[in-house]
Amino acid sequence: MDLVGSRSVTSTDHVAFDAAGLPGFQFIQDRLEYNSRTHHSNMDFVDRVQRDDLVQQAVVSAVFAWYAANVDSRLPRKAAPAAPPARP
Repeated sequence: MDLVGSRSVTSTDHVAFDAAGLPGFQFIQDRLEYNSRTHHSNMDFVDRVQRDDLVQQAVVSAVFAWYAANVDSRLPRKAAPAAPPARP
């Protein structure tokens, strides 16, 4: 876990956290089978999960959680969205 991407990503689980002013994170992954015909369909079963990928993700998540719990400063946050204009 050594890469921080600066590209903007939408439509993922972390977006709602960003919008609420909380730190939201998305771990970068290889897209080997991510966009296959079965992804997010009624054929998307756990038996398609690659064991080694799952183990790696568990380690990355655990290390990140440990780091976040022990860091001395606040985790970075994106700027809050601008407030909508007041109605007359």
